[in-house]
Amino acid sequence: MGPRPPRPSGPRPRGGRVVREDPHRINERIHGVPQVRVVGEGIEQGVYPFEQALRMAQEQQLDLVEISPTADPPVCRIIDYKKFLYDLKNKQKEIKAKQAVVEMKEIRFGPNTDEHDLNFKLKHARRFLEEGHKVKAFVFFKGRTIVFKERGEILLLKFAQELEDIGVVESMPKLEGKRMMMYLIPKKKK
Repeated sequence: MGPRPPRPSGPRPRGGRVVREDPHRINERIHGVPQVRVVGEGIEQGVYPFEQALRMAQEQQLDLVEISPTADPPVCRIIDYKKFLYDLKNKQKEIKAKQAVVEMKEIRFGPNTDEHDLNFKLKHARRFLEEGHKVKAFVFFKGRTIVFKERGEILLLKFAQELEDIGVVESMPKLEGKRMMMYLIPKKKK
């Protein structure tokens, strides 16, 4: 075993809590800038010396928040910072909720899959497509069963035909190594 890495210096968080820094610099934490561009509701927008901008925020019992630190001069907004963070968090939740998570579901067959197994797997694939997931159907050829390539292709095409009311074939059956694969995606709802 080699030497242990050095411990980080500085105070450790008490009680196991990790103290996170604010993603924006606010009020007195905005330093090293002689002047800032101030924006906000009920404020005459313009470039002000930093101390004057901070006083303007304090007079309204609000915070001076740096929203664009790379601008010249940096852009600061006079707002209620806690409310701003709350609204920002809600917007991110909303965006995340609107993003549909599409999973890839796999259905595996052998080249000699019988009718009962096919129907069982069709039921699962139908449910996956209804839930909006992509389906990867593949026939796995074990050992010498590779000589039954046509059976595998026929099986996959039959599978796709049974699901044509709810799914669309994204790519036709294709042999890759010992697997013949085909992808289905859900039909767009009108």
